[in-house]
Amino acid sequence: MERYSMAVIGMKTRSAQRRKTRIYGTVKYYNQAAKGRIVDLSDTGLALDLGSPFHAATGSAVKIETDELGILEGTVKWSHRGRLGIHFRPNSNASAQVQSYFRFFHQEIRPVLTR
Repeated sequence: MERYSMAVIGMKTRSAQRRKTRIYGTVKYYNQAAKGRIVDLSDTGLALDLGSPFHAATGSAVKIETDELGILEGTVKWSHRGRLGIHFRPNSNASAQVQSYFRFFHQEIRPVLTR
């Protein structure tokens, strides 16, 4: 059986390595705010499990505030079952903040629960 790369068969591949994290913070969109936990983090974005309803459409600009990373600015890429996918704004300082976090503070974790 031949092996095919994901790109060859038309599936999207990720450009940045993702790492599992347990960083708590708050996502803000206009006058809304919801606490959540960053469960997946890369240089280009993150996945955030939300603790309460949050209504922001795909393409909406949001801010994520955490003690570990500071303030990150991004765009909602997807929303599904209480989880948001955020892509960092290219002109923001987010990539440098994430790289600094991984270099100095991150400890590898294993998920406690799976979806």
